[in-house]
Amino acid sequence: MLTTEEFVRYSRHIAIPDFGVTGQERLKSAKVLVVGAGGLGAPLLLYLAAAGIGHIGIVEADTVDMSNLQRQVLFSSTDLGQSKAEVASDKLKALNPEIEINIHEAFLTVENAMDIIAPYDIVADGTDNFPTRYLVNDACIILNKVNVYGSVYRFSGQVSVFNHLSSAGERGPNYRDLFPEPPPPESVPNCAEGGVLGVLPGIIGSMQALEVIKIASGVGEPLSGKLFLFDALSFSSRVIKYSKNKDTNITELINYDQFCGITAINDMSEIKEITVTELKEWRDSGKDFQLIDCREQYEYDFCNLDGELIPLGAILEQSEKIVKDKDVVIHCRSGQRSATAIMQLQQNMGFTKLHNLKGGILAWSAEVDSSVPTY
Repeated sequence: MLTTEEFVRYSRHIAIPDFGVTGQERLKSAKVLVVGAGGLGAPLLLYLAAAGIGHIGIVEADTVDMSNLQRQVLFSSTDLGQSKAEVASDKLKALNPEIEINIHEAFLTVENAMDIIAPYDIVADGTDNFPTRYLVNDACIILNKVNVYGSVYRFSGQVSVFNHLSSAGERGPNYRDLFPEPPPPESVPNCAEGGVLGVLPGIIGSMQALEVIKIASGVGEPLSGKLFLFDALSFSSRVIKYSKNKDTNITELINYDQFCGITAINDMSEIKEITVTELKEWRDSGKDFQLIDCREQYEYDFCNLDGELIPLGAILEQSEKIVKDKDVVIHCRSGQRSATAIMQLQQNMGFTKLHNLKGGILAWSAEVDSSVPTY
């Protein structure tokens, strides 16, 4: 039953003939988990909370960073450095104190996914990487949960609904029916590397919220078996239909980094490292070595260490630019992308004299030359 305050709050929903009190009560009883409180998760959470989804879960382990503010509209400059999950929870409760918010301040993993997802009816996937997308998909299949998917890249976005339960009692297609195999990891840069127009996650995240509300209320036809594609530059869209693969049988979770071809770089035993202090000593001593910057052009233009620019996505096809007969230092902003570049070069091209700059430009600015700006 709706309270008097809820009746007033949701009166514009209730006034819709096909929605009414019944639809709003269904929203109130719904349990929705949003995975990621970033670009997609921010508008998703705002509209789900405003709409009156009674129980909202948030899976998010990151803190608010300055680079988030261009698109993650839940956060402001005063939130920098704070837990995204906690800030999101506080702001959603301020928006709608009638709903319950649960935060899961962790990254979704094979170890915790089943326990986190199990209590919810619908999962809205706001992640930006393929291993987590396949993990969410498979966990939803095993647990019989609906998965509302969205993704954005530069000027384009996608929305679909996976594993939806039809009126006939059958589950619809899932993420693996649409994308049976992940793309090569080096072929798809993330938002930090490839960029995204700030307003685009707001559009796509709002569409995800729409699908969640339709499913939870039982109103309308969800995007099950359909992939909505949106091009912001031309303001055009199209819908692609896809069907269920009857042979797909997901019964357990797997190693998704391995499945997606991502080499785990937590174990740095196969990667030689050099500190920024050691790099400065190499330079000061006149040591003969090559310095490679594997960031993107816009990052290089903002600040650089006078290395040769070869973006991570092009590192294998441009490997002939990297010498094999002397030491090579590869760097990025923090040391993460450069470690990936080294693993790719060592495994695929046989390089043996590569060194990862520990901490990247961030460490160089902090420990060697503070005049080098960071971002």
